[in-house]
Amino acid sequence: MNYNTKRRIVALLAVPALLLTAAACGSDDKKKDEAVVGGVAEVKGKVGEKPEISVPKGDKPAGKTVVKTVSEGSGSPIKASDFVRLDWTVEKWGGAEELGGTWAAAADGATARRQSVEQVGKQSQQLPEKVLDAVKGKKPGSRILVQGTAGDLIGQNLNTSAGLAATDVLVWVVDAVGAGTIDAKAEAKGEQAASEAGLPKVEAPSQKAAVITIPKGAKAPKALEQQVLIKGSGKKVEAGQGLVAQYTGVKWEDGKKFDSSWDHGGATAFQIGTGSVVAGWDKGLVGKNVGDRVLLVIPPSLGYGASPDSELAKNTLVFVVDILGAV
Repeated sequence: MNYNTKRRIVALLAVPALLLTAAACGSDDKKKDEAVVGGVAEVKGKVGEKPEISVPKGDKPAGKTVVKTVSEGSGSPIKASDFVRLDWTVEKWGGAEELGGTWAAAADGATARRQSVEQVGKQSQQLPEKVLDAVKGKKPGSRILVQGTAGDLIGQNLNTSAGLAATDVLVWVVDAVGAGTIDAKAEAKGEQAASEAGLPKVEAPSQKAAVITIPKGAKAPKALEQQVLIKGSGKKVEAGQGLVAQYTGVKWEDGKKFDSSWDHGGATAFQIGTGSVVAGWDKGLVGKNVGDRVLLVIPPSLGYGASPDSELAKNTLVFVVDILGAV
């Protein structure tokens, strides 16, 4: 997802992305599995706990990119275009210093840690393409090591201001916490309820952005307003899960659309209940069910009011969100 001002529905994760200026190029898994000459980092610890990374004393790192399954999970292998929820950490070979990762404690008021939620094969704001691609073919619950030079793993997108050279060897450890195959063109199905009195009217043509009409002359509510327009039959959404959703957003003040997932190729993925999205989404979507279509009216204090540089900082935001799945 492109996190410019008008598309900042899913706020940037508070995970250091110091290494990247953008996503990097792809890789060839078959080449990674060939015999490796040189040292490979060792990883200790259980999946679900922060890994401990060490390098063999006196060894030079392998001269090529290495992808290794440290421990194998269970279930169906992750496929190209699957949505995944990941824990990860990255260190420089022999540096013993974390350069980025998801293992920080939960934010104030949150019950779960922030993790990365991605779609395999799509650009990530947190992980190089070669690192994200390493989870493909692995089973959920697996821990994967990816080791290689910054130049190979990140390529021309390496953020040299982070103090790294293209020849520096990086060690990533990625846990595939959850995964799911979810159609990015899906939408909530079922009879849609009429909006409650005082709330915007919603028309949702198939495969298009919702049309949201603000009540004439009505003042914007000062508190979060929410309504389930279509009741889904899936499991209840829990804090910490990765959600896959369609959405459309308009400003209460003028009714103008400022963003929709339908304008960008389909569903987006994000983590819920961890402060990774605007507070109105955290408060309004946790506890709903997969398959729900939810109408949210979010005052600035629960939207972008805390980000004065945002074009939407003073706006009351109206969203229609279809919850397609959770990972």
